[in-house]
Amino acid sequence: MAEVILKHIKKVYPNTDSGKKRKGEQKKSALAVTEEGVLAVQDFNLEVKDREFIVLVGPSGCGKSTTLRMIAGLEEISGGELWIDGKLMNDVAPKDRDIAMVFQNYALYPHMTVYENMAFSLKLKKAPREEIDRKVRQAAEILDITQYLDRKPKALSGGQRQRVAIGRAIVRDPKVFLMDEPLSNLDAKLRNQMRSEIIKLRSRIDTTFIYVTHDQTEAMTLGDRIVIMKDGLVQQIGTPQEVFDHPANVFVAGFIGMPRMNFYEAELCRDGKYTVELEGVSVTLSEEKQRRLEQNGVEPQSVTLGVRPEHIALLGERNAIHGTVDVSEMMGSAVHLHVSACGADTIIIVPTMDMEGNQRETFSIGQEVAFSFGGNVAHVFSRETGKNLEF
Repeated sequence: MAEVILKHIKKVYPNTDSGKKRKGEQKKSALAVTEEGVLAVQDFNLEVKDREFIVLVGPSGCGKSTTLRMIAGLEEISGGELWIDGKLMNDVAPKDRDIAMVFQNYALYPHMTVYENMAFSLKLKKAPREEIDRKVRQAAEILDITQYLDRKPKALSGGQRQRVAIGRAIVRDPKVFLMDEPLSNLDAKLRNQMRSEIIKLRSRIDTTFIYVTHDQTEAMTLGDRIVIMKDGLVQQIGTPQEVFDHPANVFVAGFIGMPRMNFYEAELCRDGKYTVELEGVSVTLSEEKQRRLEQNGVEPQSVTLGVRPEHIALLGERNAIHGTVDVSEMMGSAVHLHVSACGADTIIIVPTMDMEGNQRETFSIGQEVAFSFGGNVAHVFSRETGKNLEF
């Protein structure tokens, strides 16, 4: 168990002759290119508390795996400081950092049994045979793979192989547990199951976790706090509830939440109180939002308005926004309506049953609907910077 501190961490891949291809590739993700090279990670600052579960999340190419590999010592740190358990680790070899890492592709030795794979690192340390056996069998029991100890990896399913990879890390009893997209190779059902297993595992082995994923569902369900990254930069750090309720910018708002948040071009007005106006409909913002906007001295302006699909309600004709149903997706307990409105695709979640348990109406393609939202669920972002105007 240990505290991990990253101070102004930077990773630069130098420009080389072969770097022309890399530079061209990076344009897709808008990573900064300087005279030094490609900035894969810029000014990364984070304090991970002892026994905290931190999740780094973001789209492919945002720098999250690079950051994890710098913590592990698999990538050289170009700038800044990495501290683990009070010790500066920039120049410490990976084997001396007392960390364990679980990779996306399992990385098991195919010629070894499950037992031998899990015991391998302890044998390298020349641990006593009794200690090796005790730790391997203890980890196997925690992960429910005792019955597979004599099998080789090729005889296991993907989920079982990933448990072996996790078990191999557990036996080392590391100060920090690093996991790089460990569930991405599994199917959806197995991914859900393994998520639950990792939550249980966390409570049983009681160590510091740093977990990388591009799946925001994993981030929201696993992390004590999540770090959202884009193009090598941290966009927001907070609890899952904080980043869902108070996204720092348009990117975070669109990335966190499923289905995605709806965005519109709207006007922020103020005549005594702040309101947002969209398609002739005026919605007064909540008292909490009024206070924050006033504290920040926000002036009336054109804004990007964000509203989550679950916060939109279908209404009658009065004081409502009108649209046309393009797609109706039946999701079991709810229907996801894709509605053409305000020049954008609007997603609305409509429960299939009302409060009394009666079946709601069905929706057909081309049907006209009217909807609105409350002032407590409207998020206003600067049209120029994309930042949340409340913060």
